[in-house]
Amino acid sequence: MPLIAIAVAALAVGFEQLVQSRYGPMGIIAFVALSIGIKAKNTMIGGVGAVILVMLLAQSG
Repeated sequence: MPLIAIAVAALAVGFEQLVQSRYGPMGIIAFVALSIGIKAKNTMIGGVGAVILVMLLAQSG
């Protein structure tokens, strides 16, 4: 069980670094808002984070 938790944490940190390097501070803000929204089961905060990420992805594509 601890090995799985460490692996998931490493993946989350890696994804966060990828977002930051590619989309800058706004990408990190969006990722944090999405994460907080999911953990707190708050659809408004999660939705705002998801929308910002989608807008950043659409802009770069």
